[in-house]
Amino acid sequence: MASLSLRNVIKRYGHGPKANQVIHGVNAEIADGEFIVIVGPSGCGKSTLLRMVAGLEEISGGEIGIGDRVVNDLEPAQRDIAMVFQNYALYPHMTNFENMAYGLKIAKVPKDEIRARVDKAAKILELGHLLERKPRELSGGQRQRVAMGRAIVRQPRVFLFDEPLSNLDAKLRAQTRLEIQKLHRELGITSLFVTHDQVEAMTLAQRMIVMNGGVMEQFGTPEEVYHTPASTFVASFIGSPPMNLLKSAPGCQAGAVLGVRPEHLDVSAADGWDVRVESVELLGAERLVYARLGDEQLIVRVEEGTLHPQPGDTLRVAPRPDRLHWFDAASGKRR
Repeated sequence: MASLSLRNVIKRYGHGPKANQVIHGVNAEIADGEFIVIVGPSGCGKSTLLRMVAGLEEISGGEIGIGDRVVNDLEPAQRDIAMVFQNYALYPHMTNFENMAYGLKIAKVPKDEIRARVDKAAKILELGHLLERKPRELSGGQRQRVAMGRAIVRQPRVFLFDEPLSNLDAKLRAQTRLEIQKLHRELGITSLFVTHDQVEAMTLAQRMIVMNGGVMEQFGTPEEVYHTPASTFVASFIGSPPMNLLKSAPGCQAGAVLGVRPEHLDVSAADGWDVRVESVELLGAERLVYARLGDEQLIVRVEEGTLHPQPGDTLRVAPRPDRLHWFDAASGKRR
């Protein structure tokens, strides 16, 4: 296992004034054994950052360190990392045992040790009864576990996951998330996990890097990112539904954006804002009320059984004073 350091990491394509810079000076110190999620929308640079750690992309500036080594100029095979991809990348003509053992075989690891490592990984991932089957005989979730097993047997210092759950349906994604959490608890290997899904990020991460346009907007625990977002981007991207960001609500400061999460708006308050209901979503134990406050939309989370607003109704809502967030209107940064 090893710590991982990103020191002013930059990536640009091309040279001179026409160069396109896609990663803008990312800095992060990741402790040995941490599980870090890199999250952001499509095109934000999260996979590029992961590929630079893997050695699949050259870096244009800065340093990447794994343990006590700067790995900028090392080939992927020399970095002691293992990567799990979105598309599984299993050989269809091989059994699952052969797929998991292939890298070790190429590295000329003794057969007895290969068998021991594969059996151990299969036990952790509950794949023992599937080792002699071919990948085509497995479900998507089982194939992904074989891909993870192939990474485990290499006993790397760092795991890299590139959107490994994207091809799974919602139920399998949730199940595989639990398996990845269990895997990390058992192995304790430093891990970087890329996803565009903020729910995945919140549930898996010990700490998370939120990327936007090649910039690291925030690096912190899920609790820190959710409760103290560093910018309007983080506030709107993390959380489902997103934080309300208001510029003209009563009490708004000049040059500032007021942020308040839907669950921190109290309904039927004596003092507050009168809003007009536009639509309502029933989500089982709660309702999401989409309302209009002047020219701005507001989302209010209401517990099931408390009230049943209908489109066209007027509600009075009040933000909790201790749950307000203020951002600079020009920069979007937290005040």
